[in-house]
Amino acid sequence: MRVTNAPASRERRRRRLELAKGFYGSRSKLFRIATEAVDRAMRLSTEHRKLKKRDFRQLWIARINAATRAEGLSYSKFMAGLIKAGVTLNRKMLSEIAIQDPAGFKALVEIAKKA
Repeated sequence: MRVTNAPASRERRRRRLELAKGFYGSRSKLFRIATEAVDRAMRLSTEHRKLKKRDFRQLWIARINAATRAEGLSYSKFMAGLIKAGVTLNRKMLSEIAIQDPAGFKALVEIAKKA
C-alpha cells in the first residue's frame, strides 16, 4: 500500500494558496506558480520594508527643504544651525511642524539662523 501523507500535503498546499489570495490568474490558483509568486512576494516584502525607511526620510527632507527655502535658508544650513543650537528634533517631526504649524517652524528657522 502506498502512503501519500495526503492530509499534511493538502494542508501545506492550502496554506500556500491562502497566501496567494488576491494574486492574478494562475498565481492564485495553481500550486507551483502560486508558490513562486508567494516566495517572490515574501522576498520583496523584506526588501521593501528597508526601502520604505529610505523613502520616508527622503520625503521628510524634501518637505523640510521646501519649507526652509520659503524662509530664505537652505536645508543644510538649517540643519547645521539646529544642531549648533542644540535642537534635537528628528526630520519626521520637523516636516510635520513645517506642514501643521508654519509659525512654529518659522521660530525654528530663526533659532537656526542665530546659531
